[in-house]
Amino acid sequence: MTTVINVPPSLDEQTFEHVVEQLAPLAPDQKVLFDARHARWASPFGLTALLAAAQTRATRPDFTVPEHPDTASYWARTGFFRHAADLFDLHGHVPRQREGHDSDVLLEITSVSQSDDVHAVVGRIQQKAAEILHGQLHLETAATMGFGMTLSEACQNIVEHAGCGGWVAVQTYTFRRRLGRRVVVIAVCDAGVGFRKSLESSPGHRHDDRWGDGRALESAVVHAVSRFRHGDAGRGQGLAGIRRFIARWDGKLSVRSGTARIALVPTWDEDEPMREGLAAFPGAQVQIMIPERLPGDPGPAARARGTERR
Repeated sequence: MTTVINVPPSLDEQTFEHVVEQLAPLAPDQKVLFDARHARWASPFGLTALLAAAQTRATRPDFTVPEHPDTASYWARTGFFRHAADLFDLHGHVPRQREGHDSDVLLEITSVSQSDDVHAVVGRIQQKAAEILHGQLHLETAATMGFGMTLSEACQNIVEHAGCGGWVAVQTYTFRRRLGRRVVVIAVCDAGVGFRKSLESSPGHRHDDRWGDGRALESAVVHAVSRFRHGDAGRGQGLAGIRRFIARWDGKLSVRSGTARIALVPTWDEDEPMREGLAAFPGAQVQIMIPERLPGDPGPAARARGTERR
């Protein structure tokens, strides 16, 4: 018997929890069908997380394509169906992905499994990212270098910790919920070992009765704890660099792993800093948002001083 997993009409890092809640109780070899017929919008996180969901299944799942032509066309432009065809049995009309078009997709969904993939991702996006960050989001040119580093570190997390491949996507769009500004969004998702098991693999790891996915995320994201020894210069410190970048540009970082989700929340958002007891989902799912800068906004130096005072 096939179990139907309903994909929400609007799929992002919050509503993806509805997918996980339906999926978590099922055995990996249970046949499932992801029903996206009524989907109308999906963020880069939503699309890459759907691919990670397929990665968790021992039996190849089915997937029904969104019925609305604009939605299906957009998902095709992101490259979703190209990757989905390797993971799902697709049902419905799949539009062809057109090459060489201008859109708000900075980087179409791209698979990452080794360091060479990370270098290729950063190389492909650098020039276009500079145009978007400076020309459309009005960030200082210094943001471009930091953005490339942040993208690289987020992808490198898959290589260093996942134990399997994952996906990255980058997009710009208007974030209407509270902010009402354009944002650039990086989503990096995998269904690998996750933060807790990665940290537990460290030779010096010790944990108490309170240890779990939430503590592991706090250790990695807030305290920059890594499974690598201190002598491995530069390894395992990617999240610390990402934190510095988002603090400089008033951004947001959210990371889900296992049964917990942590968020570094700016003043323009109302997300919960920590959620535990979520439905279990393997691997790590990361989202980074950097907002447009408007006249009158405090500069990076002023934001850094404010962060230090907090």
